Amino acid sequence: MSKSGPLFAIGALAVAGAALAFVAYGNLGENLVYYWSPTELAQAGDKAIGATVRLGGQVEPGSMSWAPGQPGTFRVTDGKSSVTVATSGIPPQMFREGIGVVVEGEYASDGQFHTERIMVKHSNEYRAPSEGAEGADGAEVESLSKTMQES
Repeated sequence: MSKSGPLFAIGALAVAGAALAFVAYGNLGENLVYYWSPTELAQAGDKAIGATVRLGGQVEPGSMSWAPGQPGTFRVTDGKSSVTVATSGIPPQMFREGIGVVVEGEYASDGQFHTERIMVKHSNEYRAPSEGAEGADGAEVESLSKTMQES
């Protein structure tokens, strides 16, 4: 057995480890997206302007405004502070006042958070409707039952 075999293996492992470290950590800082609350965004001040972040909180009741052909606006709050969000994107079907939301975008010098990506928070737990969900006749339960029957 030659002595160059183990040295070659150690060298190959070192080169592979260095390549893996470069790929894993080389551009990591450029690809990070920080998650901030409205209070943290306000505390960041000018440092927040232009940075891509995820803003999370609840849609403030009474703050939603959508008009045809216009960007939509709403406010995200954490109970202490709130931030106006302007979006040209279409909100998800479950989007409504008071729901938890995460928006990804940039905070601008005009004091608005600009986004095209709106994600709503929802429970992943399914709950079957109760018998009285749509009134005393249980119409919702009946209509759901029909969809589960074979044609």
